[in-house]
Amino acid sequence: MTTRRDLFRTAALAGSAALSGSLRAQAPAKGPFTLPPLPYPADALEPHIDAKTMEIHHGRHHAAYVNNLNGAAATHPPLAKMTLEDMMRGLDKLPESVRTIVRNNGGGHANHALFWQLMSKSGGGVPKGELVKAIEKQFKSFDNFKDQFTRAALGVFGSGWAWLGFDGKGQLHIHTTPNQDNPWM
Repeated sequence: MTTRRDLFRTAALAGSAALSGSLRAQAPAKGPFTLPPLPYPADALEPHIDAKTMEIHHGRHHAAYVNNLNGAAATHPPLAKMTLEDMMRGLDKLPESVRTIVRNNGGGHANHALFWQLMSKSGGGVPKGELVKAIEKQFKSFDNFKDQFTRAALGVFGSGWAWLGFDGKGQLHIHTTPNQDNPWM
């Protein structure tokens, strides 16, 4: 006779097996989109971000976005000829059958490819040149900008992104997007 405890134990083991399988590094899928290598060793951002977190986020999560986007391109070949920016800007023109896959996985791929490039062990601090001048003009000080940007990022429910961008008039602004959405959308 199967007891409730046996049932829960079996369910827990099955859930653990499924989870551990999803956390393994993704094998690269064949297709037009590729996982860019990290521009630095996985441990380069320690102590702020540990190597294991970088390996999971890059080699598993970002790789899954790339693999899923390649899967969408296999079922809808015109995607293979598009840039990520064109896909994101033209989501409403894509067939309904691939739109959500492209939004989630193309967005995740685009956002993370940029994310890796923006981080650096020697990064941080006050930017230089025209950017800091524009930030100080719009936000009165770099510290004021950091506070507003941090509040915006922390205000995103669940997962999402905070962005510093500029509008058609060249004015800087902070805006957020949910999930894997991005300003191109």
